[in-house]
This record gives sequence, C-alpha cells and structure tokens, in this order.
Amino acid sequence: MIHLDTCVLVDALTGSRRSAPALRGFIADGERISFSSLVLYEWLRGPRRPEELHAQEELFPAAAAEVFGQAEAGMASELYRLVRRPRGRELDLAIAATAIVHDATLWTLNRQDFFDIPRLRLAHPAAR
Repeated sequence: MIHLDTCVLVDALTGSRRSAPALRGFIADGERISFSSLVLYEWLRGPRRPEELHAQEELFPAAAAEVFGQAEAGMASELYRLVRRPRGRELDLAIAATAIVHDATLWTLNRQDFFDIPRLRLAHPAAR
C-alpha cells in the first residue's frame, strides 16, 4: 500500500499533473493507493477547482481516507520524541505515523521532510 503526501496529490491532480504518470503506473501495477485524513485536510483547504475535487473523489474517495485516530496519535507522539527538531513538523510526523500504522509506504515529493523518521518507508517512483 502507498500513502500519498499532500504534495503528490497536488502534483498529480492540479496544474501540469507531473506526478500523474507515476500515479497511473502504481495503479496499473496493482498498488493500493490511499492517504490520511490529514492529507485530505491539507488538500481540501485549497484552493481547489471543482474538476480537481471531482478527480480526487473519483480516484480517492474522501470517505476512504485513513483516519488519524488513537493508534496514529500514539505513533506520532513517539515520532515527535524520536526525531531531531520536531517543532514545526507536527503535521508531517502525523502523516508519517499514519503510513507506519497502516504498514504503508509514503510517497512524497519532499523527501527531506521525512528522511529521518524511523520505520517510515518512502516510495521511489522514479526507480520504477
């Protein structure tokens, strides 16, 4: 399973849609693609055009977003204590925690935001 970071969702569904080919490749390979309710929050706070929201809902229904619940909160707080300089990274740590709890690989375009998070696997779409 691959969890999308907000930047990938934006990059795949808006503008020039640079990440769309890699996303289609993952889907064609049978990968299950999801994202957390936190990514949904970042995505929805926009600005988003109606056709972008429609595309997101068709591909990744909001109701199917992985909920940031008790297990994810516990993992995020553990990560907060483990990484250097966690302040200002709370949302990224929570997104990473959701991926870890759901045994998913995180696909992000901002690898530097996640490189030091223990137990987090990062997707490498360019290596496909």
